[in-house]
Amino acid sequence: MTKTTFYLSLYIIGIIIASAGIICLFSILYPIKYKETITEIANQYNIEPVMIASIINAESGFDTGAISNVGAVGLMQLMPATAEYIAQKNGLKYDSACLTEPEYNITLGTAYFSYLLEIFGDTDTAICAYNAGPNKVKEWLQNDEYSKNGVLLSTPYPATNYYLAKIRQNVQIYTKFF
Repeated sequence: MTKTTFYLSLYIIGIIIASAGIICLFSILYPIKYKETITEIANQYNIEPVMIASIINAESGFDTGAISNVGAVGLMQLMPATAEYIAQKNGLKYDSACLTEPEYNITLGTAYFSYLLEIFGDTDTAICAYNAGPNKVKEWLQNDEYSKNGVLLSTPYPATNYYLAKIRQNVQIYTKFF
């Protein structure tokens, strides 16, 4: 083996190892779990599956047992009262013990996001409402400081602005790989 061949071999091995590391890091930052369930349920509600995957990524990182400090539960981080309301509104049985079950949580979370889209008629505004709550977003939409037209808004909450940016980024990435 010549010196050039040896260094070329090391270079190729280095590229392979770096690529594997990037793929591993990507799979940690942007997991793709429950793809069939997400796709089936999202299609039932006429929502792009990548949007639901993006919300799940931002909300729980695909951790079925996630519980927030305010009591939001499961993959899509649903407040029990919101989940109960959405279940009743959609003719579904409500069972708080099932909120950590992927299919149940994704169904209620997707139904909730669909409901927010109906209310606000704008994807970004619905995303903000998913994060900050629909009542807070309605307040912002009525305030000229945050909304010039009552539809599009800029939020006074840095956390909601960050959330919206994260969802947008997630959608771009999941669109390529979901």
